[in-house]
Amino acid sequence: MTSAQTSNSNFPEIDINLLEDSEDADNHTSAPTATRLSLQFQVDESSLGQRIDQVAALAWNEFSREKLKQWLKDGHLLVNGQVVKPKYKSEGNELLTLNVELEAQVTSQPENIPLDVIFEDDDILVINKPVGMVVHPGAGNPNGTLVNALLYHFPKSAELSRAGLVHRIDKDTSGLLVVAKNLEAQFSLSKQLAKKSVYRIYDLICYGNIIAGGKIDEPIKRHPVDRVKMAILPGGRDAVTHYNVKERFQNFTRVQAQLETGRTHQIRVHFTYIGFPLVGDPVYVSRVKVPAGASEKLATHLREFRRQALHASKLGLIHPRTGEEMMFEAPWPEDFTALLETLRTENKAY
Repeated sequence: MTSAQTSNSNFPEIDINLLEDSEDADNHTSAPTATRLSLQFQVDESSLGQRIDQVAALAWNEFSREKLKQWLKDGHLLVNGQVVKPKYKSEGNELLTLNVELEAQVTSQPENIPLDVIFEDDDILVINKPVGMVVHPGAGNPNGTLVNALLYHFPKSAELSRAGLVHRIDKDTSGLLVVAKNLEAQFSLSKQLAKKSVYRIYDLICYGNIIAGGKIDEPIKRHPVDRVKMAILPGGRDAVTHYNVKERFQNFTRVQAQLETGRTHQIRVHFTYIGFPLVGDPVYVSRVKVPAGASEKLATHLREFRRQALHASKLGLIHPRTGEEMMFEAPWPEDFTALLETLRTENKAY
């Protein structure tokens, strides 16, 4: 962590008032205190002709478009002080004003799931997510997720979209995530991610020999046939990954990758595309690849490594309140370390 200061003048001004202050810090199942939110946004000419609900969703992307449409209809979101319909077309210079008492944004149930907290203050929480934990509830994963844990340990996170999450990592990827504990922090972190100023470094182990570092700039979108997969396809969202070689073995390479963007499965898809898929990846590697002449120890380790060898090891950001530049690190999990140790003894480069 460093103490270098930077300006946070670009962060939105938000007026947040607690309506009551009765939360018992020791009662993890109590309802969060209600919060009144006041926001303003000055529309510019770049939004000319767009529906006003679309403009509002771009301005305040921590709320769903459907939620913003409802606030427009209910008169909580005004345009130049007037109630308008969501389909109103922007003239490019409106003042949007949002005044609302927040309801629970997250309806999942709190669960007493331990968290590996790397850093915490009144604004942010940095967590080292273990392998196997789903970040957000979904089909097939209604509980046992990071969101369920956050709702237990920090009940007011129910007032925040996605319980304060601003980015995700895959279920079987381990490592660092930052979570906002209030709206100011969530807006700030979301804008930092959008501006690509959040520093995210991943360690990975891939099949094959990568000679030197480089950059992968290939668009990613959902696979047209296999909906579990993402793919490099024209018309996909921009995706950029920078990488450096850290350790070479006979048949494998340890790499550090830095994300410039954060698309679903980005590192996994990019490295598969250039011919160096991740060890253990159950989606992008059809079968375990045991190199010819591998020792029984290495072969067993590869067969038993049943998740992508990927760990979010470093996370850098600007603190939403203080403007301090902060850097966090999380050690490799045991299975990742054990795989590396096996490669170092059983697959040494000549």
